[in-house]
Amino acid sequence: MKYLKPLIILLLVSVLLGVATIASFYIYLKPQLPSVDVLKDVHLQTPMKIYSQDGKLISQFGVKRRIPLSIEQIPPQLINAVLATEDSRFYDHPGIDIIGVFRAAVNLITTGEKGQGASTITMQLARGFFLTREKAYIRKIKEIFIAWHIEQVLTKNEILELYMNKIELGHRAFGFGAAAQVYYGKDVNELNLAQIATLAGLPQAPSVLNPISRPDRSKARRRLVLLRMLDENYINREQYNQAVEQPVTAKPHGAEIELHAPYIADMAYNEMIRRYGKEDAETRGLSVYLTIPSDLQTDAQQAVIRNLHDYDERHGYRGPIRQLWEEPETERLSEQQQDQPNTTDSDMAMPAAPVWSEEQMLQELATQITYAPLNTAIVIRTFERSIEVFTSQGEYLNIDWDGIAWAREFINDSKQGPDPQVATDIVTAGAMVYIRKRDDDSGQWQLSQVPDVSGAFVALNPENGAIQALVGGYSFYQSQFNRATQAKRQVGSNIKPFVYSAALDAGYTLASVINDAPINQSDRDSGIAWRPKNSDGKYDGPIRMRVGLGKSKNMVSIRLLRGVGLDKVIDHLARFGFNPKELPHDETLAIGSASLTPMEVATGFAIINNGGYAVEPYLIDRIEDLEKLDIWKANPKVACRSCRNQIVAPQPEERHPGEPETPPIRLAPQVLDSQNAFLVTDMMRTGLRANGSWTYKTYWQGTGWRARNILQREDLAGKTGTTNDAKDTWFSGFTPDLVATAWVGFDDMSRSLGRTSANQYLLNKNPEQYNWLGNAMVGGEDGARAAQPAWIRFMQKALKDVPEKPFFIPPDIVTVRIDRTTGKLTQRTDHTSRFEYFKKGTEPTQYVREDELVDPYLEDQGQPQQEPEDIF
Repeated sequence: MKYLKPLIILLLVSVLLGVATIASFYIYLKPQLPSVDVLKDVHLQTPMKIYSQDGKLISQFGVKRRIPLSIEQIPPQLINAVLATEDSRFYDHPGIDIIGVFRAAVNLITTGEKGQGASTITMQLARGFFLTREKAYIRKIKEIFIAWHIEQVLTKNEILELYMNKIELGHRAFGFGAAAQVYYGKDVNELNLAQIATLAGLPQAPSVLNPISRPDRSKARRRLVLLRMLDENYINREQYNQAVEQPVTAKPHGAEIELHAPYIADMAYNEMIRRYGKEDAETRGLSVYLTIPSDLQTDAQQAVIRNLHDYDERHGYRGPIRQLWEEPETERLSEQQQDQPNTTDSDMAMPAAPVWSEEQMLQELATQITYAPLNTAIVIRTFERSIEVFTSQGEYLNIDWDGIAWAREFINDSKQGPDPQVATDIVTAGAMVYIRKRDDDSGQWQLSQVPDVSGAFVALNPENGAIQALVGGYSFYQSQFNRATQAKRQVGSNIKPFVYSAALDAGYTLASVINDAPINQSDRDSGIAWRPKNSDGKYDGPIRMRVGLGKSKNMVSIRLLRGVGLDKVIDHLARFGFNPKELPHDETLAIGSASLTPMEVATGFAIINNGGYAVEPYLIDRIEDLEKLDIWKANPKVACRSCRNQIVAPQPEERHPGEPETPPIRLAPQVLDSQNAFLVTDMMRTGLRANGSWTYKTYWQGTGWRARNILQREDLAGKTGTTNDAKDTWFSGFTPDLVATAWVGFDDMSRSLGRTSANQYLLNKNPEQYNWLGNAMVGGEDGARAAQPAWIRFMQKALKDVPEKPFFIPPDIVTVRIDRTTGKLTQRTDHTSRFEYFKKGTEPTQYVREDELVDPYLEDQGQPQQEPEDIF
């Protein structure tokens, strides 16, 4: 008792001093301690994700990769691994592990070094949210106090959930949900024990223990995690033995992109930045759902890429990327020798192996930039009519004659070399080349190249302007310039339906007869004569407006502009959203000298399609927060014919939280009367089909006849477009529910799309469709040859299984039988007449006279008729 009493007193004094010291530190530091109440409503930095209309991931944006998980979504085995490794007494201590603190103190006294053994999960959370990783005593004391505060505010499960989602785990992955995706491309629930142990070992030092950059250290750390799990009885010896022997399988994984559409993703990202600012857009975990159906976007991308390759191939092969070695002068293997399985190297009389090793070739191929659908390869052998290549995936492929025969020499945009006869006319061994899979069902490979030419495509819903598909070029990674929205190019004859609409508005009708004759206009001041021409160099004399648009007659369009007046035409074009200040104020406007983007052109045609209502293109349909609640939903203006007689409530531009689920309908303003829109649409239908009768000599084809021939539908309307020297080519068209515009041209605006001569190897490929759709077409490039095939291929897939739907005929449209030559009323019911549409009150009132009748069939039989009156 003599010594016990002083010891007890010393112990009590020490405890009191310790408590007093802690209390003093707490009072001193309390003003510096942050409020942990913010953790009740913490917003973890979570990337923004962009989805298609049907929920397929297009892209994600944000510096930190994070997939927030609730405690219920985290696999128990992962929780056990983290607890066993980081804080085995987590559920037993109040945020500070006294045993751990004591152990750290002993380590400090015995070694003189600061250890980390005292940090609990709560303390790590405190450091992660409020402090730094600096190893200082004052920081550790603050960490202890903050951890104690956190334990007063949050439950253990809430603390653990925050920790599992907050912790940094390397490769920009924050939280275990993101780490499972980054390292293994899996959901956390799909991880095996070895993978779980690997991730659980990362918090200590993610850069040093990383399984991608340091697999050896990661494996050693994984073993320690598994030992701790074994010690804590979370796993048994058999599970330990199986997991510890597993190989390290981690490798870099990006987000699981389901729809690769970078031009669309970039547009959505930029719009989100405008709405919310960069910080909020990239860190709030917003989910952005677009108006794009994934199938239509895929169809558009495939159509554009195939079309650009078609153009590129018919103009010739520009040669390999580079020549790595020269092929020795040896005899090529004949086709007969290729078919003999026992042919020896000596029989081939050529090198048995490439000059370079596989490792050398793989290293060289890895340095070459490529773009989908292209792959890089090296030609290692040439046979008489085939080549063998080694690909960047380390595979050997044989490409047959059908896959290389297209590659006659490119001389310039209007001239190609002769058709090749043997493989070495095209490439030799040692050539690094591009290859791609054929677009048919064969799955065979063919020689290819990156197209020089560019293209763009836009598809809209004409009812509300929702973007249904958009392609800004061949590859976003080749050029981020979005030609669909940023490239203002001359529209050529794509402008004519709008000029014809202005003529209808001024009193012309589809039966009005306009003289298709040459124009020679001299400017006395400049001494320069303007002599515009029809694209085909042919002139038909007086023809009806319907025929003029269907045949895309430049002279008719110019004379219509003169008849209406330039200023009135410009005012009329402004109704379609075209900026009048950017339109040329001269007669070249009538034949397409205006420069517009594909988006602007498609929007204009959407107004014609929907009956004259000015819808506005939009891309984002709705935005969700982390809780999957809508925080914004688009409420576009609609061309709702059936809504026009309804009483419409005030019309907000968008719906916000708390507002009704179904916002009031916002009606698009009507900028064009529905009768005018219908009549233009019907003229555009004429331009896509064969008209008249071959037998009775009245037959003619619209410039877009291929669309009707291939798609075999009646609910189509469209217009080709070609500028001078074919520097820009267009095709715009629609069905009742879908509008699309395709453009093809060079980024270098001075470069013409040129001409092509016949290529026998392309002519032999699938002549019924392949030749119609572009690659074997011969002659000058134009809208029908260069741009229309992309539109047709898109519509082939987009309209598959979609029943035909007639175009809406508005009230006050009447039909009367007219004479095909004069446009006047007729009582004849033969091939010289047809039924024509008119806006009520504009139909002709005079009947054709007998001396005005023209029958091409009788003229051909030697019974000439009197020439028609020159009406214009």
